[in-house]
Amino acid sequence: MTGAGGGDGHPFADAVKPLVDAMGGEMIAPEEAQGDDVVLSWEGREVVAVRLPHLSDSLDHILAELERRHGKPLSELDRRTKQSVVRVLETRGAFSVRHGVETVASALGVSRFTVYNYLNRETRGDAAEQPPPGG
Repeated sequence: MTGAGGGDGHPFADAVKPLVDAMGGEMIAPEEAQGDDVVLSWEGREVVAVRLPHLSDSLDHILAELERRHGKPLSELDRRTKQSVVRVLETRGAFSVRHGVETVASALGVSRFTVYNYLNRETRGDAAEQPPPGG
């Protein structure tokens, strides 16, 4: 928890902290909340506010989490694992962020073209598993 007094020690704040951390958010004291911050209450009392990251920061956070999960830089992963990472990133909305493909390509140590190939391969694979129309 990075904000002063952001629910420190309250069981509810302790419970939501792993989620906030996973999202790349910041927990702050409710009285420090600003426009886009989300104030969370427990039993009628404001306990903590959550400052959500900007979308571009979220992508960096997701990439860092994937590196931690795999135990090494994403650029050092084998091709199959990189394809798996691209699938995860697609489901998490990474490619809806401006420059998302470029950011992911850089993290994976591949070209944008390669990332698009991974995405197209996944789409073709999904289509191959579907029955033909009308059949």
